[in-house]
Amino acid sequence: MFFISYIVMMIMNVGISVLIFTDKNLHQPMYLLLCNLSVSDISGSTRLLPRLLVDMLRPPSERLISYYECVVQAFTTQFFGTTTHTVLMIMAFDRYVAICNPLRYSAIMTNKMLIKLTVSAWGVAFVLVGILLGLTIRLNRCRTLITNPFCDNASLFKLSCESVFINNIYGLTFTVVLLIFSIGSIVLTYTKITVVCLTSKNKSLNSKALKTCSTHLTVYLIMMLSGIVNVMLHRFPQHSDSRKVSTILFVIVPASLNPIIYGIYPNSDYFSVMSC
Repeated sequence: MFFISYIVMMIMNVGISVLIFTDKNLHQPMYLLLCNLSVSDISGSTRLLPRLLVDMLRPPSERLISYYECVVQAFTTQFFGTTTHTVLMIMAFDRYVAICNPLRYSAIMTNKMLIKLTVSAWGVAFVLVGILLGLTIRLNRCRTLITNPFCDNASLFKLSCESVFINNIYGLTFTVVLLIFSIGSIVLTYTKITVVCLTSKNKSLNSKALKTCSTHLTVYLIMMLSGIVNVMLHRFPQHSDSRKVSTILFVIVPASLNPIIYGIYPNSDYFSVMSC
């Protein structure tokens, strides 16, 4: 099931990326940002799932991974998860400008601005996750067993017998700040979009705004719901098997549903909103 999900997920995400790159009509900010999301899903899933599938076919005694490969895998897990948040925040801003400032959209969302936003999305995630893993790598190790299906930051610092107080403080701060900015940007932009739609008597504008925003909001909610379920199961050790499955699904589900949602609802009316 995981193998089939991975193949389908790769075909859909690669297909959307190739389509966006080859079709000049899709060389628009919204679609290029969507391509960033697909690249993040492709890279993150490819770094984790093939290795996981191989380990599932091995007996437990042969499921071995070197420490540095584990570090790379943990960095990949955190990095692409964080990048998904930052890219979705930028996509929310893009929708806000398109709907609330349609006449200035072309002046605001220029190619230069798009490049700056894209570099910021990936750069911020790289720096924050780099510090997170850097604090973990500095710790001495006294254990060798990882009980997670794949390596992540928590699995790594649990191998140490040293104090992980600094790691916990930074990890908590990192998570809280990311969620505040992520949820805050979504709430703020969609509140302003809602106000514009409620005050506008143009039913066509409201309908098109609803279509173009529903896909983005659906993708965001799927990602958040998958993450919340995973975090909640961490609090119940008796459900460790369910947590392991949930951890894997956290990678598969959003990456599989994102291209389906954007493929079924391609937002063809998106740029018509701006002309209203």
